[in-house]
Amino acid sequence: MCGIVAYVGPKDAAPILLEGLQRLEYRGYDSAGVAVVAAKALKIRKVKGRVADLASVVPARFKGTLGIGHTRWATHGVPSDVNAHPHPSADERIAVVHNGIIENADSLRQRLEADGVTFLSETDTEVLAHLIGRTAKETESLEEAVRRALKLVVGTYGIAVIDAERPGEVVVARNGSPIVLGIGEKEMFAASDVAALVRYTRQVVHLEDGELAVLRADGFSTFTSDARETAKEPFTVDWDTGHYDTGGYEHYLLKEISEQPDTVGRTLRGRIDDRFHIAHLGGLNMDARESRSFKRVKIIGCGSAYYSGQIGAQLIEELARIPADAEPASEFRYRSPVVEADTLYIAISQSGETYDTLAAVQELKRKGGRVLGIVNTVGSAIARECDGGVYLHAGPEVSVASTKAFTSTSAAFALLALHLGRVRDLSPADGRRICDGLRRLPEQIKEMLTQEEHIRELAMRYAKDAAGMMFVGRVRGYPVAREGAQKLKEISYVHAEAYPASELKHGPLALIGPEMPTVAIVPDDELLDKNLTTLGEIRARSGRILMVGHRTADQADDCIVVPRNETELDPILLTIPLQLFAYHAAVALGRDVDKPRNLAKSVTVE
Repeated sequence: MCGIVAYVGPKDAAPILLEGLQRLEYRGYDSAGVAVVAAKALKIRKVKGRVADLASVVPARFKGTLGIGHTRWATHGVPSDVNAHPHPSADERIAVVHNGIIENADSLRQRLEADGVTFLSETDTEVLAHLIGRTAKETESLEEAVRRALKLVVGTYGIAVIDAERPGEVVVARNGSPIVLGIGEKEMFAASDVAALVRYTRQVVHLEDGELAVLRADGFSTFTSDARETAKEPFTVDWDTGHYDTGGYEHYLLKEISEQPDTVGRTLRGRIDDRFHIAHLGGLNMDARESRSFKRVKIIGCGSAYYSGQIGAQLIEELARIPADAEPASEFRYRSPVVEADTLYIAISQSGETYDTLAAVQELKRKGGRVLGIVNTVGSAIARECDGGVYLHAGPEVSVASTKAFTSTSAAFALLALHLGRVRDLSPADGRRICDGLRRLPEQIKEMLTQEEHIRELAMRYAKDAAGMMFVGRVRGYPVAREGAQKLKEISYVHAEAYPASELKHGPLALIGPEMPTVAIVPDDELLDKNLTTLGEIRARSGRILMVGHRTADQADDCIVVPRNETELDPILLTIPLQLFAYHAAVALGRDVDKPRNLAKSVTVE
């Protein structure tokens, strides 16, 4: 959630730190701060508010070639100048920035206070600053001081630490919260996300949990928590600064919605085999015999990733005839799941760093489960933990609300379902049909985007005077309805909930009335007549209906007509108008579209 940037080299650190923090704004935050070392003294500036507010209070003479910066998303203590990071030690020698949660912070705080330490903030991070400050006086290296302090800590962290007495190095450490090193020309960087680094370098190294690194201008060293040196090979990220610009669009979200013909095309590119009508997914690291050995598929993810997992489960059951289901990763490991040797587990995460999903993967691996990952970020923690998987190649997604990653994930599931189906009992004719449908997707998404003005008018009309909205769908349409409700509530703040259309009579129908419009997902499939009957039930109770499907219907007040594909692939296209609807509703209501309140892009804490 929070963002970290660190720099050591020959240049002034402050401009680099501020620019890096701006690149991390999409992650969600409520305050920001920077610290630099100059003439063996710390200089710190921090504010409640945006990075632009921070930049306005950083003086021109805020010089130093070593520094750290942070954007904070409050967990311990309200958003305020005092609670913002970086936090100094009592002697103002050490400064720390921290992502994550120190679970034993209260007991450590009590021990430090009993020893005479005065705390200035309500944060758990200040505990780290004081612990490192104390051990720094007793050790010969900052690395050892950090290592000793972290041995007292229970919880998750990604940290960057500087010491005014050692102005040539930064120490960073990771346990459950990402830290990426950036290798420059006689300069080094660190950040919680490659977005902060790509302007300066594309050579990066990811730290593993339990690792520390010492950064100096001429290079870096990495170590385990028990001081054993580790070997890390840099790799080149294929994203650049252009991926993080709005490209002339008013918001990142609209840009990312509009990019979907290209991003889905990249997900599919080179993966469809016309000879055998199968999907080539070499990253699965499974041969045909292994692919046939699984009797069940379990998919885990959080938020929109979970809903794309529901679409994936439906695709796998339909095309491969393997029992499949999806559940929230945040619940999975806490119910002490039975991990079966003949079950294939699939973890989904755009960032590849979602903490709940990562922890579930680690639990599965501990119990011997076979886990594949569907992620967008090469080299991310979930990608490294999994036995194999599929990269989306959708490019960085900056807006908090997921759009292009959702559709690319759904397309990746279609490829996986096709692959599993063709090594089982899916006929060549059906394989060809799905391959042809997948190829049509990019152009059909482009066609769908031409209806933006019509959808904008509908969004303005429905969202402005609605007390809330109901989203309904059956079978393939239900996860589409859930994702549509998620998009509307998270960026427009209009209350929305999704139900299976068949469940309306079992309770939710009591909510239906003129003030509660319904968005109904009604594809032309075997359930069309049943869905139209549901619309009649809503209409009989004076409920307004916006129908999203392949045709118009007299039972609906308004319709959005979506191009038809193969029945199994239609959910991918049915999602697109719901993204545009949520976006334009949020704009009409004056919301902060790319950075909705209380939310963060990458959820790296529980």
